[in-house]
Amino acid sequence: MGKYFFSETDIKSAWDQVLTAFWQRYPNPYSTHVLTEDVLFREVTPDNLLLSRRLLTKTSRLPRWAERVFPGNLSHSVYIIEDSVVDLRNRSLTTLTWNVNHAKLMRVVERCVFAGDQDRPVWTRITREAWISSGVFGLSRPIQEFGLARFRSNQVKAMKGLEHALSNLQKASAVCPGDSAEKHKNLNSASKTQKPQQYI
Repeated sequence: MGKYFFSETDIKSAWDQVLTAFWQRYPNPYSTHVLTEDVLFREVTPDNLLLSRRLLTKTSRLPRWAERVFPGNLSHSVYIIEDSVVDLRNRSLTTLTWNVNHAKLMRVVERCVFAGDQDRPVWTRITREAWISSGVFGLSRPIQEFGLARFRSNQVKAMKGLEHALSNLQKASAVCPGDSAEKHKNLNSASKTQKPQQYI
């Protein structure tokens, strides 16, 4: 069955600010486990959707009990694929992420929706879901419990990292008014021809 996570959070920031902060959230002092981020694909569709696929590299140490069970040479680096769709018309950003390696040990699939609130223009709602599973016979339950606990902890750090990026944007806007809006307009500038196999 695996483990399931769900949360909804309201941020007192306009959606376009949250969108810009999302792309600029790394590096930050709360997510030092994120080592690299690379854009693999980006395209603007005819109906003005921005599709992106990125590869993130993160560090992830096993718990001590698992280090006694699994090989010592097991890589501590985790490669994450992140697909995203930006819908400017409906003011939404949807992301889907999953780990590429260590998938038998533990697979974490996360879906996030960042949605602007029409009734409250200065607020953005973040809806987050995650599915955590393991294919290790006899140990899947404790691995899934560990994965859920770590996911909860990492989401707290992720929110602090996003708030850190928002704070930096607000400081920059105070110095150079209109600069953030100009960066937001430039989101549609990058596109490539090769299409990925799957998108949200």
